[in-house]
Amino acid sequence: METIKYFLSEDRIPRAWYNIQADLPTPAPPVLHPGTGQPIGPGDLAPIFPMALIMQEVSQERYIEIPDEVRDVYRQWRPSPLYRARRLEKALDTPAKIYYKYEGVSPAGSHKPNTAVPQAYYNKVEGVKRLSTETGAGQWGSSLAMACAFFGLECKVFMVRVSYDQKPYRRGLIEAYGAQVSASPSNETNTGRAILAEYPDSTGSLGIAISEAVEVAATDPNTKYSLGSVLNHVLMHQTVIGLETLEQMEMAGDYPDVIVGCTGGGSNFAGITFPFIGRKLRGEADVRIVAVEPAACPSLTRGRYAYDFGDTGHLTPLVKMHTLGSTFVPPGIHAGGLRYHGMAPLVSHLLELGQIEATATEQLDAFAAGVQFARAEGIIPAPEANHAVAGAIAEALRCKQEGVSRVILFNLCGHGHFDMQAYIDYAAGKLQNYAYPAEEIAMALAGLPVVAA
Repeated sequence: METIKYFLSEDRIPRAWYNIQADLPTPAPPVLHPGTGQPIGPGDLAPIFPMALIMQEVSQERYIEIPDEVRDVYRQWRPSPLYRARRLEKALDTPAKIYYKYEGVSPAGSHKPNTAVPQAYYNKVEGVKRLSTETGAGQWGSSLAMACAFFGLECKVFMVRVSYDQKPYRRGLIEAYGAQVSASPSNETNTGRAILAEYPDSTGSLGIAISEAVEVAATDPNTKYSLGSVLNHVLMHQTVIGLETLEQMEMAGDYPDVIVGCTGGGSNFAGITFPFIGRKLRGEADVRIVAVEPAACPSLTRGRYAYDFGDTGHLTPLVKMHTLGSTFVPPGIHAGGLRYHGMAPLVSHLLELGQIEATATEQLDAFAAGVQFARAEGIIPAPEANHAVAGAIAEALRCKQEGVSRVILFNLCGHGHFDMQAYIDYAAGKLQNYAYPAEEIAMALAGLPVVAA
């Protein structure tokens, strides 16, 4: 643990982010230009990202120093607490020990400020005036809006229509921080207008919202684009979660046998697991890693590992990831932050390497787990986090069945205080599971771009 202690300061906040690319046994496939099919260079990304983030995206350095200005903001809620779920253990009558890292203590109520703050900072340093972005459930949109307020930037948020309607209080939080919010698809971009012309009642998707936000950034020299998940630098910023947890687990005198994280784009999952996977890759400690995704948007469990666009409008470069196809529009489940057609390239690569495993959970099972957790531990999880809770409970019940004691760790990536309508609907029996037809996934995958071997 000497490396971790070296990068933790007296306030117990990491001095550096961890970059898993330094420890991968084989590098992740390169990002390709959609026109040429060749690996892209920094200049290709400069119109939409600041150069500091572009260099972090391709860095092979194991640790990237966190600027003091970013750590000063982190200090408002970091280090976040690690709890032992003793009451949940008792309720499950399991011999397992269950720990959870709680990211709901941030001002925005989730893990998303861990990357929103540095992204706003690096854009501010480069002289950018405005950031555009997408948001599903609103956790990312509110986090970036807050970060922009801290650093004096304007913020434009395209919020997936179904969440815009389902979650008015998250929308209100985004606006309270000073950002402008539009339901996506909107009439403000060429992409949005094209979608609405074909599907006037479209509920939207993160892929569509990304297209709109990228289009705004690409057509305005004063605006850059900011993404809340998927990209390498975003996942790296989130590793403050796992770095803190390594020390906290040492203080508790335990080490996880299994780590569970919910996955949509991959950021909170990477945040809790990557520092532990890095130790595993370096031969320092073994651990089993489980990614839990919604059965209604199953990119890891039912998607194809292939090059695809990160957005519906095909404005982004091509990345190799587990994907359901860029035209895939998932049903309106309440876990809006997990409704993305693809998985982060680094998370996808680790699955291909056999370093992690993946499972899918139905919406009703996820909410049942969230209610059970709330009644035992007192915290209402966000609908996204319920998937991690369900995965952890499944592991604890497996320990009970097998009669063995294991240490289970999961990331409770946000609270559900702005998602109470979802819990009201669940209690009223209004929620349902979605069995996504295989033929619809096949149709979306049929449109994958052709990439030379």
